[in-house]
Amino acid sequence: MVLVTGGTGFLGSYIIKELVEKNYSVRAIRRSTSKIPFYISPGIFEKIQWVEGDILDTVSLEDAMDGVDMVIHSAAIISFYKEDKAKMYRVNTMGTANVVNTAIEKNISRFVHVSSVSALGRTKINSHVNEERKWQENNNNTHYAISKYRAEMEVWRAVGEGLNAVIINPSTVLGYGDWNTSSCRIFKMVYDGFPWYSTGVNGFVDIEDVAKAAVLLMQNNISEHRFILNGDNWSFQQLFNTIADSFGKKRPSRKATPGLINFILNIEKMKSLFAGSKPLLTKESARVANSHTYFKNDKLLTALPGFSFTPLQESIAKACIKYIENLH
Repeated sequence: MVLVTGGTGFLGSYIIKELVEKNYSVRAIRRSTSKIPFYISPGIFEKIQWVEGDILDTVSLEDAMDGVDMVIHSAAIISFYKEDKAKMYRVNTMGTANVVNTAIEKNISRFVHVSSVSALGRTKINSHVNEERKWQENNNNTHYAISKYRAEMEVWRAVGEGLNAVIINPSTVLGYGDWNTSSCRIFKMVYDGFPWYSTGVNGFVDIEDVAKAAVLLMQNNISEHRFILNGDNWSFQQLFNTIADSFGKKRPSRKATPGLINFILNIEKMKSLFAGSKPLLTKESARVANSHTYFKNDKLLTALPGFSFTPLQESIAKACIKYIENLH
């Protein structure tokens, strides 16, 4: 029996799909307000044992882990908005502490923690990042990154107390989901004609690859290690152009230089006020878009012989077809 936290989220739902297809018995935690994802076949979720609860509620966690052998902890809030900061720290850091504490108490035999490459830290200078990267406190780290770094510290603490755990650090995850939330918003931005691009470089990875790697590492005996999950390192300009081409849309044509950032931020803020939605760009996400960070993936490929990452061009084309089908 495998328990998945964050089972109605973007990554959590794909992890559930992978587990069901591998014939595992799956239990998943969901809040009373959570909706079942529309982008996963309903037949998958019919096979899930749902438990209503919250990782901030230790009583519901104890109930959810009764009779469970393994846990994949993917519940988290990803946000670059100031108003989400306090909640993000509670869920990502305090919530993870609750999950690992309960896992120790319930003698869980295997624990997979879904972290992020953000937890490895970010610097202004061009950098090549592997699993040995040491966290550095600086203004380039987003609050999301800090919350995930602190969450990892809770996992390492639990490992010291006997938890058999492994950590995965996905880069920015791409795939078909709800394009009004998470990294899926990138597809909607381009589809709607977002005109700006940056030449910053970041890592990107296919959602199904992350789910597959999470399950393979759950089955593995490797412990006390972290693994970067990154398909490739692309500039945001290349990413936006590829998505635009797949949608048959105009490529973004205005370069978002550091000097123009405040101007762009003000435009997006005004648009969001009139639309009653969150802005597409914030100061934190703009910093990420203008940094140049390259993530290595050789440690995972060595640990999982036969595993390979889906080419980003293929991932994007596949996702865009599904987004268009959903529109119609």
